[in-house]
Amino acid sequence: MHLALYQPDIPQNTGAMLRIAACFGLPVDVIEPTGFVFGEARMRRAGMDYWNRVEIRRFPDWQAFAAERQAAGGRLILMTTRGDRIYTDFAFQAGDTIVMGRESAGVPDDVHSACDARLRVPMAAGTRSLNVAQTAAIAVAEGLRQIKAFPGQ
Repeated sequence: MHLALYQPDIPQNTGAMLRIAACFGLPVDVIEPTGFVFGEARMRRAGMDYWNRVEIRRFPDWQAFAAERQAAGGRLILMTTRGDRIYTDFAFQAGDTIVMGRESAGVPDDVHSACDARLRVPMAAGTRSLNVAQTAAIAVAEGLRQIKAFPGQ
């Protein structure tokens, strides 16, 4: 399982997602451009000392990322408020890449349609969305639970 960050624009959220990936042993794909200098202090502070424990691959754009993922195989699973399925109703697989959109704008329609599944986290009426790092943690934990791949299992 992988975690992919599509053009993240808040360094603290990126740092938090890198920390999630470090704790669960997941590689992270960062699809650029980012809305900040990658590696800046705010991102490292949020990721704490886990920064060096994550395998990070950076891609200059969506096309480069999509070509790499297609060659590697596996499905692209987008977490989005526009998802047509609830994440707990989805059967995750070991080769899946969970894609997280930009905090400010999600992903464009072409990225949305290029993903193999679009999942959402159910929320109370009147709420718009969870923080992207919280959603990443929820999705990653469910995926790892389903495939019985938590570290130490």
